[in-house]
Amino acid sequence: MKPVYLLIGALALAACDSKTTSAPASESAPAVVASVSEAPVVESRLDQVLAAQSDDTKARYEYRHPKETLEFFGIQPGMTVVEALPGGGWYSQILVPYLGSQGKLIGADYDLDMWSNFGWVNDQFIESRKAWPAEWTGKAEEWGQGQGAAAEAYTFSEIPAELDGKVDAVLLIRALHNLYRYENNGQHMSRALKRSFDLLKSGGVVGIVQHEAREDKSDEWADGSNGYLKKSTLIAAVQAVGFEFVGESDINANPKDQPGDADNVWRLPPSLRTDSEEQKAANLAIGETHRMTLLFRKP
Repeated sequence: MKPVYLLIGALALAACDSKTTSAPASESAPAVVASVSEAPVVESRLDQVLAAQSDDTKARYEYRHPKETLEFFGIQPGMTVVEALPGGGWYSQILVPYLGSQGKLIGADYDLDMWSNFGWVNDQFIESRKAWPAEWTGKAEEWGQGQGAAAEAYTFSEIPAELDGKVDAVLLIRALHNLYRYENNGQHMSRALKRSFDLLKSGGVVGIVQHEAREDKSDEWADGSNGYLKKSTLIAAVQAVGFEFVGESDINANPKDQPGDADNVWRLPPSLRTDSEEQKAANLAIGETHRMTLLFRKP
C-alpha cells in the first residue's frame, strides 16, 4: 500500500505545482491594481458640504481647516451642537447642512450684560443683539435648504434648561478671549463653561479653537484683550469646571504668527487692521493667527 500513498502524494504535488505555475503572483497583480484604480471615489457628506460653500468661505479653508477640525472634534450628522458666538455664520453655514435634518444647531451669543464692557457698545447695538436670535435662525433655514439641522439661538444664560444633558458637543471657536478678558467683571467665561457643562450629555465634548499666545508672553498681554490666550491658562480654566482634557491637534497652528507686545489678532487676515499698506501686505503673508485646537470631554 505504501507505493499507492506515494503516488497519490506525488500527483497532489504535481497539481499544486501546475496551479502555481499557471497563475504566478507577478501575472495576477496587475489585474488587482487595475480593479482598485477603477473603483469610484465616494465623497463624504462633509466633503460635499464643504465643496458647496461660497468662494469667500473656501478662501479661509487653508487657515481654518474645517474638515480636519470637525473630524477631530468628532462632529457627526444627527448631533445636537452648540456653537458659541457664531457671528456671520462662517461655521454655521457648514454645520447646518452637515448635521442634517436629524440634527440641531444652537447658536449661543454673549450675555447682554457682557456687551456693556465694550466701550464702543451703545443702546442701538444692544437692541441689535436682542434681534440676533431671530435673524440667525432665519438665515439657518436658508443654509439648510429644507434639509438642514433645526436651528435655535439664545444668549448663553438663556439657553432653556430642558436642553440640559441633551447636547452632544459645544464648539468654542475663536470665542473665548473676550469671555476671559471680562471674567473678573461678571465671571463671563466661567459662567459660559459651566452652562456648557450642564448642557452636555455624559461623554459629550467641548471643542476649542483659540488664538494661542506663547507661554513666554506676559499674563497681562495674554489676557484676551489682544485676542490671544495661553494654552496653560485655557486648559486650567476648562478643567476647573469639571471637564477632562482629551487631547490637542496642530491642525490650526501657524508658526508664522509671532506677535510682539504691540500686536493683536486683528492685524492679521481677515481683519487686516493697519494703516500701512506695506504692513498690511506683510500681515497678509503671515496668514490667519496661530491657533490651538483642544478637545475636552464631560465625564
